[in-house]
Amino acid sequence: MKWRTLAAALAAAALTFSAAAGQAADYTIDSGHSFVQFKISHIGVSWMIGTFETVSGSFTYDAEAGPEAQSVSVEIDTASVDTNHAERDKHLRSADFLNVDEHPTATFVSTGYEGDAEGGVMNGDLTLHGVTRPIAIAVKKVGEGKDPWGGYRAGFEGRVTITRADYGMGYNLGPASESMDLHLFIEGTRN
Repeated sequence: MKWRTLAAALAAAALTFSAAAGQAADYTIDSGHSFVQFKISHIGVSWMIGTFETVSGSFTYDAEAGPEAQSVSVEIDTASVDTNHAERDKHLRSADFLNVDEHPTATFVSTGYEGDAEGGVMNGDLTLHGVTRPIAIAVKKVGEGKDPWGGYRAGFEGRVTITRADYGMGYNLGPASESMDLHLFIEGTRN
């Protein structure tokens, strides 16, 4: 009888450990180490690069779990746009572009992931300028591990190209500037 009780207890412990090991971890995005960069053609002769410096949100990640366990929710403060030129930034915040008074945030909420622990494609809905559209972001893991403060972190980068007019931003910048590249750098601390 003792052996059966011990065997049952060991089996229950093994199942509990197995379930816990398979659960993805939740992370809070570290706003001080995360940002979204964009690149757009400047009249077809050069590039204009800018950054959204205030990014927040959360993600769920586990290298051992399958694609269905990975997810992300990102919020971007559109007024945090910075192109290193005050007058241009003021114009980008206006109704001609981001219209930050009416649309103070842009969001990305994932709907599914295809890939492995090192990278793949994160599908989801991007809401920008009050318009929500599905996008697919090519992502890869930058790294993960313990930090010097006793926490555990994971970092990812992603790239996607969007068309400005798809999000109601049709201000004429010329044909070379209809689309723009977004490059996301996300670092989170495990909860």
